[in-house]
Amino acid sequence: MKEKQKNFDENEVMLHSLKDDILVTNLDGTILKVTDTTSSIYDIKPDDLLGRSVYDLEQEGVFTPIITPLVLKTKEKQTIVQSTHNGKKLLVTGVPVCDQDGKLWRVVSYSHDITELMKMKSYFLEMQDEMDRVKNELKRLRNQNFNNDGIITKDREMERCLMVASQVAEVDVNVLLLGESGVGKTQLAKYIHNQSPRKNKPFIEVNCGAIPHSLFEAEFFGYEGGSFSGASSNGKMGLVELAEGGTLFLDEIGELSLEHQVKVLKFIQEKSFYRVGGTKVRKVDFRLISATNQPLETLVDEKRFRKDLYYRLNVIPITIPPLRERSVDIMLLIKHFLDLFSRKHNRERELDEAVMQQLLNNEWKGNVRELMNLIERIVVTSPSPIISIQDLPDAYVNETNGHAPSNHGQQPLKETLKQVEKRLLLEAKQNYKTTTEVARRLGISQPSVVRKFKEYGIK
Repeated sequence: MKEKQKNFDENEVMLHSLKDDILVTNLDGTILKVTDTTSSIYDIKPDDLLGRSVYDLEQEGVFTPIITPLVLKTKEKQTIVQSTHNGKKLLVTGVPVCDQDGKLWRVVSYSHDITELMKMKSYFLEMQDEMDRVKNELKRLRNQNFNNDGIITKDREMERCLMVASQVAEVDVNVLLLGESGVGKTQLAKYIHNQSPRKNKPFIEVNCGAIPHSLFEAEFFGYEGGSFSGASSNGKMGLVELAEGGTLFLDEIGELSLEHQVKVLKFIQEKSFYRVGGTKVRKVDFRLISATNQPLETLVDEKRFRKDLYYRLNVIPITIPPLRERSVDIMLLIKHFLDLFSRKHNRERELDEAVMQQLLNNEWKGNVRELMNLIERIVVTSPSPIISIQDLPDAYVNETNGHAPSNHGQQPLKETLKQVEKRLLLEAKQNYKTTTEVARRLGISQPSVVRKFKEYGIK
């Protein structure tokens, strides 16, 4: 043992020359050696540490937890994070030291101050929480924007359309919106505009089918004063000039004559034009969105629509599904329009179950526009707060469709509503993988979905 003590004493000078935090204890936890760095970390003089028990120091709150008992128990190197009485965080490593007979003799520990690292970790965790909060807020605002733009949906295919629209909104690429009349092409065009960098500039809608053929150029490109009979002496700015910096939306593009298609194509390609009767070339900066309910490819084959214009428009096509294929959305839209027009006309109205069933079963050939117009009509014309089947127009009372359940006046209303509910649940289950997703799409709770699946034997 004297030889061991001698060797240790010979290394004492080397020990104190180190700038690291080193502490040596015996098997009882009594501190035998400390460096000056160790005492400065704990804000205690070396003499006040020497001979003290690490167990006592832990009880006094100088540092915790202590590493000596861990090393004694495992007889292996151990590392822990230690807190000190002065608020520091230390990464402490304890190493077992054996004598010449291989028996555990001392425990040597050294540490690194990681206080700043721990603060940074805490900061990053807080930042992560904040980022999650911001993501959720952006998601909420995104959904709110859908509603603000008149687009209300939980249908998967419609949400896919919105996702594509959101992606292409960021860049000035030509978009062609396809779909039946009344599906919401104009609303989707406005949504793209409102999500784009041009959102603070004009959104100019041109209904190509509503402008008389003889007046199209004058309305579209504008005209110089006195250029034709009846023209204003001061001239007039065209719709395309009003779109400067913003979005030009050409609705019902399929209605353009071949003569006007040529001029619109040249305008789209060059983004320049002449007013009617003018000689000055005018430039305009705009983003183009077009829409049609006609099959343009068929029109191209029939030589009624220019192929070059078709390809110019059809860079990013987005096909909006008809309302009859969005059964999940019908109930949402009914509730939305009922609330909207009740507030607009200051008439609180509700639908009884028979009316709701009839509306859910309708084909809605006019899509969202037809549904909106009908709801406003019955809100205004119904004589009582509860809208009954007698308040519906005859066309909607008598109309049936191919996929709706029919009772022919023999099946109780309650059973018919159950059939409708089961059909909606089956369609949702086919489209969505989890009951949570089904619940979100249908606007009910997840336990309700599970209960209804069990009730209807849906697996």
